Amino acid sequence: MSQAPIPVRIAPKGMGLNDFVAYQEGFFRDAGLDVAFDWKTFRGTQASWRNLAYFERPQDKPYAEGEDVIQGACEWGTICNASAGMGRVVGEAYGVSPWAIFVRPDSSIRAPEDLADVPVAVGMRAGSHFNVPYRLEKVLPLDKIKTVNVGGFGARLQALLDGEVEATSLLPPQIDMAEQLGMRRIISDEFRTLWWVPTLAPEGAVTGYMDALEKAEQALQADLPKYLPLWENAVPPEFQDRHWDYSKFTRGERFVREPFPKESADEIFAQVQRWNLDDYLQDTDYDRLVYRAPA
Repeated sequence: MSQAPIPVRIAPKGMGLNDFVAYQEGFFRDAGLDVAFDWKTFRGTQASWRNLAYFERPQDKPYAEGEDVIQGACEWGTICNASAGMGRVVGEAYGVSPWAIFVRPDSSIRAPEDLADVPVAVGMRAGSHFNVPYRLEKVLPLDKIKTVNVGGFGARLQALLDGEVEATSLLPPQIDMAEQLGMRRIISDEFRTLWWVPTLAPEGAVTGYMDALEKAEQALQADLPKYLPLWENAVPPEFQDRHWDYSKFTRGERFVREPFPKESADEIFAQVQRWNLDDYLQDTDYDRLVYRAPA
């Protein structure tokens, strides 16, 4: 007798296509999962967080309200969220995602050094935020690096287009969207992402999810053009009428089925403390923050 599929709620990061490929190709089903996407949380993470504090952000609400949702974020954000009591880090895999800061084409900002004392639009304590001091510290003193909490990527891109900010920190697919809109890239790099899950998530749900994402990665590497139109799922509703050429989008986040190194977690805690973003940290022992299957 076959085992009933495990129900799983997933809020995609939207930085990559793996979730959407796994759903379309039946990889979740093959892994024994009955997946439902949490579109409310996902769309919330794309919108404005201007007036929201930590623990009030859209990605925080499932934990505050006792809902079981699998999510992902940058390596800094995921580890800090787990340290603050919101779920556990999946240590068996990670993602690699592009990141960039953009300005409008008429901006006088030409180089990273020109961002001194210029507020960069970010989503508070998420990848768009942590990347800014991490990258700009190489060319600017920390006290010259400024950020302003705008929120999710739709809000950050719109703030740049509307002239509310001079520079904005972007991730996929906003990077490709900004390129097609004629915005100008000032600095770019890559960073790692991690998944965070409820502390008592069933082992089959977590392992099955990772298995499905790995199969999706293989499919993407085999035939990327086939799946580029799936970026439509990650574009906020307010931007979907702009007739994007998805064939010119890049692939975004890559999935890597290798353990996240503990020494990187220790470095992350040191960085977060140096940036004065450690005020919500509780447990900084990475071994205790990693997901373990419930007994």
